[in-house]
Amino acid sequence: MNGTSHLGDFLRTRRAQLRPEDVGVPTYGERRRVPGLRREELALLAGVSVSYYTRLEQGQSQSASPEVLDAIARALRLDESEVRHLRRLARADRQRPRGRRPAPERVSEAMRQLLDALGDVPAVVLGRRSDVLAWNRLGHVLFAGHLAPEAPESAAGRPNMARLVFLDAHTRALYADWPGKAKAVVGNLRLVAGRYPDDGALHALVGELSSRSSEFASMWADHRVRACSVAAYAMRHPLVGALTVTQQTLSHGPGPGIVVATAESDSSSRAALTLLAQAVRSAPPTGPAALAPEPLRTVPPSPTSGTPAP
Repeated sequence: MNGTSHLGDFLRTRRAQLRPEDVGVPTYGERRRVPGLRREELALLAGVSVSYYTRLEQGQSQSASPEVLDAIARALRLDESEVRHLRRLARADRQRPRGRRPAPERVSEAMRQLLDALGDVPAVVLGRRSDVLAWNRLGHVLFAGHLAPEAPESAAGRPNMARLVFLDAHTRALYADWPGKAKAVVGNLRLVAGRYPDDGALHALVGELSSRSSEFASMWADHRVRACSVAAYAMRHPLVGALTVTQQTLSHGPGPGIVVATAESDSSSRAALTLLAQAVRSAPPTGPAALAPEPLRTVPPSPTSGTPAP
């Protein structure tokens, strides 16, 4: 996969998702053989020639100016995150970097100190591909208590949150609105793919998830991007029951970020987190995994023809 195919796929998919009536384009009752706007309609809305826009979709033009990209973004009604994604794809198209691999991700000593200092706040350090690089005890028990506490310490066996959300039955059951969480995961991976178009490990992860989960494949083909640095999720934890947490990503630059989970003060969710913290403190240092009531179970591979969960 390269920047050119990403850019063309993104433009085609988003054009197909925009209905004529959404942007005031008259159809005069005609039946259309393809969904969404036609190329000439999108080009007219953006104020560019049809031939030029067609070349952009086909990857035959590498000269789109910021002004043209902004015009196309307005015509496609992209939000702020999607506009940034469009610009990154166009930049990757022009630059075509070859042979450069992102540096290995590591947890700095300062980040480890912050992770320990958070104490009773569940926290997980995630890499750009959603690999779990580290977690504190409460973060481990809240998000993946069925896994071994030392799992992030091995580069070859590190948990991956995207993989867990789509392929692990425990994590799937953890989120009351699993489709919402899944779409956020896919949207974030799309953003990362725009930043690192030559990341072979990311492409391998996407390929694996696409082949093993028809739900992921369908969401990935949708080309939706989503910045989810702050989001609230209703959870059904096997130890403390229902709770709603706000997951926030604390990050400085493109490196790993710390995802923390908090709850409103004086709420039942805060009480549930307090109860979970008490359970962790009372367990031996190597005991949190034993707190989980069931072992790891993998979601069976879904058929290619499947459809996303409602």
